Amino acid sequence: MAEIKDENLEEQVVTENAHEEPEQLEEIVEEVDELTLAKQQIEEEQDKLIRLRADFENYKRRVQLDKASDFKYRAQSVLTDILPVLDNIERALAVETTSEEAASLVKGVDMVYRTLLEAVKKEGLEQIDAQGVAFDPNFHQAVMQEQDDSQESGIVLQELQKGYKLKDRVLRPSMVKVNE
Repeated sequence: MAEIKDENLEEQVVTENAHEEPEQLEEIVEEVDELTLAKQQIEEEQDKLIRLRADFENYKRRVQLDKASDFKYRAQSVLTDILPVLDNIERALAVETTSEEAASLVKGVDMVYRTLLEAVKKEGLEQIDAQGVAFDPNFHQAVMQEQDDSQESGIVLQELQKGYKLKDRVLRPSMVKVNE
């Protein structure tokens, strides 16, 4: 629409100044052409500026989301390293004791285990439910299958190794035995 106005303006200038000398007419036409070109360049630059501003806003949003994600999962590497420690403490607690000294040692290890569990729960570590629930490949890793007619197909029969998640992210899936 701007081009049509510019063309009309050019025609009007030409008809109004028809009595003037051709050199002056050419200068006026060149000035109108330069003005049109300058307007187009301004519009292009404004369009670039708008796009640049939108790209910057998208970048800021991405950075904020990355920061939030980093903060939410800041403890992931440490908690992943602690999982084998939890497994080993659980194995130590599962050992049968016969002497009074061993029983008091197990009691002390149990206290340490509970304290450690509370600390990692505060950071968002959760155990994944496995025993007796439907198999979910997002949370469970089936390492064995067994036929059990007392259970429905696809139900976890036994948890072989506990799985853990940090908030909504799986750190380690539960290794399970599933009913065929």
